[in-house]
Amino acid sequence: MKVSEVSVPQSVKDVLDSLGVKELFPPQADTIQAGLLEGQNIVLASPTASGKTLIAELVSMKHVLEKHGKVIYLSPLRALASEKYDEFKKYAHIVKDDGSSVSVGISTSDFDDADNWMETFDVVITTNEKADSLLRHRAKWMKDISLVIADEVHILNEAERGPTLEIVLARLMQINPCIQILALSATITNVDEIAGWLNSKFIVTDWRPIDLREGVVLEDEIQYKDGGSRRIGQETRFTYVNLALDTLRSGGQVLVFASTRRNAVSAAKTLAGNMSKALPKTGSALIKQAVEKANRELLEKEADKIEEAGERTQISDELAEMVRCGVAYHHAGLSGAQRKVVEEAFKERKLKVLTATPTLAWGVNLPARMVVIQDYRRFEAGYGNYPIPVLDYKQMAGRAGRPKYDKFGEAVVIAKTRDEADYLMEGYVLAKTERIWSRMAVEKIIRGHVLATVASDYAHSEEEILEFFGKTFYAYQYDVKAIKDIIKRILKYLFDEQMITVDHGKIYATKFGKRVSELYIDPLSAVIMREALTKKTDYLTDFSLLHMIAHTPDMGPAMRPYAREIDVLNLQLEQHQEELLISPPNEWKDHIGYEEFLSEIKTAIVMKNWIEETTEEQLLAKFGIQPGDLYRIIENAKWLLHATYELSPLIGAIKGIRSLADELEERISKGIKRELLPIVRLEGVGRIRGRIIYNAGYKTIEDLKAASLEDLTRLHLVGPRIAKKIKEQIYGLTEEEEKEEEGEEKEEIDDNWYQEPTQQEFKQKTLF
Repeated sequence: MKVSEVSVPQSVKDVLDSLGVKELFPPQADTIQAGLLEGQNIVLASPTASGKTLIAELVSMKHVLEKHGKVIYLSPLRALASEKYDEFKKYAHIVKDDGSSVSVGISTSDFDDADNWMETFDVVITTNEKADSLLRHRAKWMKDISLVIADEVHILNEAERGPTLEIVLARLMQINPCIQILALSATITNVDEIAGWLNSKFIVTDWRPIDLREGVVLEDEIQYKDGGSRRIGQETRFTYVNLALDTLRSGGQVLVFASTRRNAVSAAKTLAGNMSKALPKTGSALIKQAVEKANRELLEKEADKIEEAGERTQISDELAEMVRCGVAYHHAGLSGAQRKVVEEAFKERKLKVLTATPTLAWGVNLPARMVVIQDYRRFEAGYGNYPIPVLDYKQMAGRAGRPKYDKFGEAVVIAKTRDEADYLMEGYVLAKTERIWSRMAVEKIIRGHVLATVASDYAHSEEEILEFFGKTFYAYQYDVKAIKDIIKRILKYLFDEQMITVDHGKIYATKFGKRVSELYIDPLSAVIMREALTKKTDYLTDFSLLHMIAHTPDMGPAMRPYAREIDVLNLQLEQHQEELLISPPNEWKDHIGYEEFLSEIKTAIVMKNWIEETTEEQLLAKFGIQPGDLYRIIENAKWLLHATYELSPLIGAIKGIRSLADELEERISKGIKRELLPIVRLEGVGRIRGRIIYNAGYKTIEDLKAASLEDLTRLHLVGPRIAKKIKEQIYGLTEEEEKEEEGEEKEEIDDNWYQEPTQQEFKQKTLF
């Protein structure tokens, strides 16, 4: 089917024509012929790179330009949401009937906001969690949505993230009975069940624009799915390196999946050390030298970007050195800026080899000629090294083959023995993916969703709550009666914890319960906060709140202490005892609980070091925490400190809590001591530049007012542009604003609600 034959406005066809898109792929044509553009709900299950995004774009523009509708695009990951936002922006110059242009917006953070400004956008790209938050806030524009696109809908099978997507889709169907649904998925076994739940037609295809050759490699031989085979050279003792060299010599790129971060880094180092062997063995020496020089210059620029992406650390230096060799690694421990540099360099084919953890397979689109899966096992808590699901294998294998660059893609999994090779061929390469099951029926997963159902006025009786949960995928697969007892237990818990109340047989949320739901925190986190924040204490410090938020389930995975840290953490626990708002469990009666508590102490100490301006390099050396993990802790801490600030008046928190939470949220956001707060509020001044300015003697806004532009310009890392920006901001304040600023400073001085320990009181109170 040609694009010119598709029933969408000509302006959309013109955009696609300008990009060289003139004909639809078979899965795209099948979806159109199934009635997508006529309003039919569709579940499309097809491999990576088969054109699912274009289908989403066509139906979106149909709704916006012809039906005057509104579209919401649900993504499981922020990175993927950003990628889709960039793709949809190509339609932003199209003019609608009312004279305005098509508008595309993105909202993936700040769970305590209804984002009413998004009402003006025609297409809203968001994550599943943000959409859930918007529904809890009863954002008025959500009822105007005429089309929902659920990307990676097989995420329903994920225990942590699946239920949120399930709730969002069920809720959208509840408030917009006529909403159209397009669900996009990898090829899965029970697409018919998902389609039945969503009242959709379904399309399943294995078609790809580039052939995928899947196989198993043992030593020097690749055995393919179709019965064919080929041999590769054994230039090193590492099979993945030999596969990479074989592919690189033919002009391809390589993606190596490792089971852990450590393995990904180790593989990247080994590959970088062998990249010189990838040079062609034939051809003019002068030509080879010229090509090599050009590549070196390109890679040097990318290495510079890595070093400039945030603070210089051992990780950034190590990664930059690999990049100079044309190799990089990608995992959650890298900072967002570092990951972006790596992704862009690989997409632009500057980097030739990328090693990654399996999470990349669910994220941004980074195809390669050859995909190598080093290990089919992954560590699972309680199970040890456990074989990955077939779906995960297929997601990784699906990255093989670069449209426009390759005629085929290869995906191979490494075997160590003949028996293992047979197992991998039968259990993964030739196997079908597992069935997708709802993960809804877990109390800790859905207690927040039950509270939200009441707090957002979607239901006010047990029958109405059960009626809503009867619209979920869980109820479709099983029966809502199977979840009835869990919902009853949750309602009792919420009642006992004063988050809901009963009046004349109707269930309502209390002010406390409603705010907990809006803040998008686990009700258990709120209970922990309430009990801690109402505890009388004579010694409230930064550490008091930092440990409290580390104790909540919403902080996320704990920072496991290394064996060498246990004794030091025990000492820290003893020294900080008076400051804690939560008492530690008995080490002998609850050994596991005590170990968890030490993990929380370590997390709190990391946060404390961060706001004492410890550098990322020092944090890595002290605690082994990588930039990406630090970023996760900072983001979660900001969210939980905001929740502390908001909940304090509702629970009768002890004096000083609210002000301390407000200040700590700002300090942890910037990673600064209290004294830098006035300075870093200036745009363009962060923790490093702020410290330079402060140490130069400019400790207040008044000091900066008195400073000359020339004096500021001479400061390290300031320069003329930043100096001018600082002066413009200071002198841009009106007299009224200046008085307001002075009043806020006086209030901070008067509200001297807590006192940090003196060095005399707490000697040696750092971890190392």
